[in-house]
Amino acid sequence: MPTIALVDDDRNILTSVSMALEAEGYRIMTYTDGASALDGFRTSPPDLAILDIKMPRMDGMETLRRLRQKSDIPVIFLTSKDEEIDELFGLKMGADDFIRKPFSQRLLVERVKAVLRRATGAKDGVPAKEVDSAKVLERGLLRMDPERHTCTWKNEPVTLTVTEFLILQALAQRPGVVKSRNALMDAAYDDQVYVDDRTIDSHIKRLRKKFKVVDEDFEMIETLYGVGYRFKE
Repeated sequence: MPTIALVDDDRNILTSVSMALEAEGYRIMTYTDGASALDGFRTSPPDLAILDIKMPRMDGMETLRRLRQKSDIPVIFLTSKDEEIDELFGLKMGADDFIRKPFSQRLLVERVKAVLRRATGAKDGVPAKEVDSAKVLERGLLRMDPERHTCTWKNEPVTLTVTEFLILQALAQRPGVVKSRNALMDAAYDDQVYVDDRTIDSHIKRLRKKFKVVDEDFEMIETLYGVGYRFKE
């Protein structure tokens, strides 16, 4: 099984996350700051690193910057910050996903699996076996493959976090049908995580931004004020 490095100055998080991932069969290495993590990576590079952003000696952003000079291992950020610029900056630097504190162990495990699947697919190339067409979702110019966690619009890739992918999938599965914020929360989060309406609104906002980078005329996600959202038919 893959080796995962946890880098966080909160020992409670190191312990709880280690237990959750070890229960899934992963091998875990833990570090309390970025500097010691980079030293450890030189001799024992992990298959994926989970980095806290706010840490002593060297924060997560600086750790990622230095890591990217020599390695392309997948990185998931743990963050308690809400500023969108942090996520955009982190993604630009090469982070693969963000998880906001507090988070459920189940959500973390699923995101780890998704990022590792994407990393393995990129490393090995497209598998020779045929894609299971029943699992691939196609809606006009949109194509989503849950198995590979890939999304394209007009055949151009759109990189989505796991939460964004699940929200868009819930909308695109039934074009024209309005999904309430509660329904989208149920699709994207488990019952151990509390999120409010604004969280879904923020995800929708980021989804639109990402698609507009590919197609500035993208208007497929409609807002019905006071009701929810829907994917255009």
